[in-house]
Amino acid sequence: MRYLADIALTEFADIVLSVTAQAAKLRLHFIDGSYADIWFSERRPGLYAYHWERQHVDGTIFRHDNIPHQRWRDVATFPEHFHDGAEEQVTESRLPEEPEQALRVFLTFCRERLTG
Repeated sequence: MRYLADIALTEFADIVLSVTAQAAKLRLHFIDGSYADIWFSERRPGLYAYHWERQHVDGTIFRHDNIPHQRWRDVATFPEHFHDGAEEQVTESRLPEEPEQALRVFLTFCRERLTG
């Protein structure tokens, strides 16, 4: 996970203030007071979530994950899906499989919202 923290801190230093690590999760602290959790399951290899928590900033959340919730089985990329601003607002997720590239895509999305 350290390599992902390094990507966040070097390539996205304009939006990422700091990174804390806990077991299978990284927490990225952003310039606006929001944060993102990058999580990889230790019990079920292959499961992941890239979650940007903004509830306390503007009431939104953004999350790419592949937890196979049956309620999202009609999403074309199931089990991959994207919570686009709210828990119940779900669309397709097209994150790359490689964690490094997925993180870059996710943080580019965050950067566009934070600085755009």
